[in-house]
Amino acid sequence: MHVVFPKKVEGALRYLKLKLLPKTLFFRTMLLIFIPLIVVQIVSIIAYFNGSWGKVGRRLSENLSSNMAFVVQLAEANPGYFPEIKELAKKNYNLEVEFFDNDSKHSEMNKTSRNNKLVTGFFEDALRHDFKDEVTSTYLTDKDSVLITLVDTKEGLFKFATSTKNIFSSSVFGFIAWMVGTSLLLFVVSTLFLRVQARSIKQLAEAAEDFGKGIDTPFKPYGSSEVRKAGIAFTKMKERINRQISERTQMLAGVSHDLRTPLTRMKLQLAMLPKNEDNKEFIEDISEMEKMLDGYLAFVSGEGGEQSTFVDMNEMILSILNKFRNSKTMIRYTTNDQVSAIQGREQALKRAITNIISNAFYYGKTVAVGLESVGNKMEITVEDDGPGIPEDKREDVFKAFYRIEGSRNKETGGVGLGLSIAKDIIVSHGGTIELGDSSMGGLRVLICIPL
Repeated sequence: MHVVFPKKVEGALRYLKLKLLPKTLFFRTMLLIFIPLIVVQIVSIIAYFNGSWGKVGRRLSENLSSNMAFVVQLAEANPGYFPEIKELAKKNYNLEVEFFDNDSKHSEMNKTSRNNKLVTGFFEDALRHDFKDEVTSTYLTDKDSVLITLVDTKEGLFKFATSTKNIFSSSVFGFIAWMVGTSLLLFVVSTLFLRVQARSIKQLAEAAEDFGKGIDTPFKPYGSSEVRKAGIAFTKMKERINRQISERTQMLAGVSHDLRTPLTRMKLQLAMLPKNEDNKEFIEDISEMEKMLDGYLAFVSGEGGEQSTFVDMNEMILSILNKFRNSKTMIRYTTNDQVSAIQGREQALKRAITNIISNAFYYGKTVAVGLESVGNKMEITVEDDGPGIPEDKREDVFKAFYRIEGSRNKETGGVGLGLSIAKDIIVSHGGTIELGDSSMGGLRVLICIPL
């Protein structure tokens, strides 16, 4: 049955869940073990206190209080035989008894020491029951090993001294130590076991994330059967994807070779023909076909065969900008001089950044490029003062073969694959690419790649 709460209550519960509950599987599982364990400990200790230990403590306290009451009554009835009564109390009840008359009892009553309700609680209740008309008090001495009891009567003050063992069972400490010890042992064993399970899941997640970035991280499934099954499924999936990429790359390489061969023959045949305006346009069409073919193959094949390495993005961006130094466009480049190296496929990243920067140079007269390390990610911004892209078309430009200018005229743009290739490469590195308005009046491209 699902309980439906008001929206405000559900919002508060959701907030508490996000703030109080641990985020990781390891600590959530430990919480599921730790809370019931603590509850069981508390219930067991309360049941023990109210059960056998409480009964034993009350019985011992009642017996000792009754013995003291008997000694007091016997001494009041036979005041001349107090030394003999004192000896009998020591011998039979293990009680040391002293008597102070009303003139000297005040100095003894002013002596105070610490008390412990855990030890003397039951005994004080028994004293109030057996000495209803007298004033009684208790305190502990010699590191809580000796119990002192004062009974103030009309004739004088009786002072009793005995061992705390006569009213307090120390088995409670052994019970608590046993409970805590076994709980700690269970907690340690659970922690070690769960660490293995959580570590296997964490490594599986890291391997999957690295695979999405093009990094082939070795992973061997281990842990529980469910985790091993997920790891084996991931390994098989990775093998199938790699095999498909390899087969596609080989197929496209063959297609590229087959298409380039007739195009090359056509160019050779046209080169031997007389040069005129018709032949010139035909040669340009063939060159455009080669250009389109290169774009199609680059988009479909990607950079799957390239190995991942550490790439210095600062040096890469500078090398790309150097290619445009001779253009009439003004170039501004800024960096915060912090971490600029990331792990990725160098040629693929260079291709993506080149596509973005070349678009800015094509449409703008001023280009500003920035590189910053913010937290655990690297941000690359490319801005220009060109016409920009309408907001309602910023998602469409990432689609393959999409062009804002609808025609296929080579004079007005490429084949519509530059931004598609760039986004595919950035996303494969675990990053994002966003389009926005530039402060210069044109387009602003923001690329975020995790470090």
